[in-house]
Parts: sequence; C-alpha cells; structure tokens
Amino acid sequence: MNIKENWINYIHGLQDKICAALEQEDGKATFKEDLWQRAEGGGGKTRVIANGNVFEKGGVNTSVVFGEVTDAMRNQLKITGKSWFACGLSLVLHPVNPFVPTVHCNYRMFEVYDEAGENAADRWFGGGTDLTPYYLFEEDAKHFHQTYKNACDAFDPGFYPAFKKECDNYFVNWHRNKERRGIGGIFYDHQRPSAEKDVDFWFNFGKTCGDAFITAYLPIVQKRKSLPYTEQHKHWQEIRRGRYVEFNLVHDRGTLFGLKTNGRTESILMSLPPTVRFEYDYRPQPGSEEDKLWQACLNPVEWL
Repeated sequence: MNIKENWINYIHGLQDKICAALEQEDGKATFKEDLWQRAEGGGGKTRVIANGNVFEKGGVNTSVVFGEVTDAMRNQLKITGKSWFACGLSLVLHPVNPFVPTVHCNYRMFEVYDEAGENAADRWFGGGTDLTPYYLFEEDAKHFHQTYKNACDAFDPGFYPAFKKECDNYFVNWHRNKERRGIGGIFYDHQRPSAEKDVDFWFNFGKTCGDAFITAYLPIVQKRKSLPYTEQHKHWQEIRRGRYVEFNLVHDRGTLFGLKTNGRTESILMSLPPTVRFEYDYRPQPGSEEDKLWQACLNPVEWL
C-alpha cells in the first residue's frame, strides 16, 4: 500500500474513533452521516451532531478530493503542476455549556502531480488543533497545551514552540486589532518531506497529533459540561462565537480553499456555530471573567 492509501485509511479510522468517543460523551445525540461526491473528482463523509446534551452543533468531516490544477489555484494558492490530490479530517465542536470550549482540528496531506499525472512532484502535510474557550480555566489551557507539547516532543523538541507560535499567529482576526480567536494550540502547514524528516516522519507526526485529540479535549469536557450557567454566560458565548465566524469567513485558508475548488459548501461551512451575536462595539466589563478571557486573546500566553 502506498503512502496515499495509508493516509486515507488513517483519516477514516480517526473519524470513526473520534465520533464514537464524542457520542459516548454526549449521551444523547448521535452523528448523522452524509456522503457526498464532487463532480471534478473525489468526495467525502460529513458527519454532523446537533442538539445534544453536550454538543449544540459539531461536525467531524473527512474528504478525499482530486482534480486538475486550475488557474484560480495557481493564482490564489501558488500551486504549480498538472493535477492534485488532498485528503484530510476537519473537526469543529460547539458545546451547549459556555464553560466548555469550542475546539477545532484539521490534519491533511496534499500532493501535486507532474505533467504525466503519475508522479508526485510535490507533497506536504499540515494540521493542528486549537482551543476556543469562552471562560478561561488556566488548568484546562495547560492540560491542552501539555498534551500537544508531549506529542510534538516525541518527534522534535523544537516543534511545540514553533507550531504554537504559528498557531497564535494564524487564528487571528487581524481586522480587530490582532485579537486571537482563542488560546491556540499547534498549527503547521506545508511541511515537505526531506532527507532528515522523510515522508514517514511527517505521516507519523500527523497521526500522533490526530490521535492526541481525544486526550487533549475530552477531559476538559468531562470537567466542565455539568457546571451551572446563566443567560449572561450564554450571551458572552454568542459574542465570542461571532468572532469565530469572522475568522472563518474572512481569513481561514481551509475555508477559502474549499470554496475556490468547488468544494461542498454545506461541509465547508459546517464549522460555523448555530447561534451568534454581533453587537456594536461590545466590550466586556474590565476585571470580569469575560474580560480575563478577552485579554488572553489579545496577547498570546505561554501556558507551559
């Protein structure tokens, strides 16, 4: 089996494992699967959970797509070559309880083929997992970051600081004075195999990070899902969800890539939360718990 088939198998297995763990945690809602085909080549499995005990809306999607390199891709994405292939998992969960954070993760492999269409002229891996809390529990932030530091350290001790910084500088609403979407995690992109770090190295790194998701996130859910909350807490959750929407629609490369390559709009926009608020010039009360979270988003924190 080649690297492409191995990656596809891994991604589908990860989808199954994560969905099973989330259903068990929710205790009520189950994932609905929607299989889709893309006219230009490939398709995917969209799995959506909604109106659960724990998860208000979420999706765990996989896609295996391919096609010809278009002029739009050459210009927008700086891709050269004749044809391309991409396979990945993308996940977003929006919980009911404002004390449970929203989470996002994405792991993918991309190949570009030469004029003959047979040999991979270019290949890279990318991915990451990041946390978007509405209220800041420092022990949760530390647990999340420590889990990914452990995953990174098994491959290269330089990865966690580098990929944390990349994450802090990627999930940013630049139009809002560099306000971060959340408290980060790790993010890496365009990691090409080399003599020192070959294709198996990057494959195994992506696998280790993907497998770390349940360990990083579910203990936080278990700790916070039953905390009592008020309408004021939900109000703040919806304000912050609005920022999430802004980032995804204005800045997110994955969203833009999907829409530029005639991806499935329903699956691409699955990441958007069910209810949001946009209130004019909203500011949290200085010194409040809401403000504590906001301040952590304005300036990235070294959690470890």
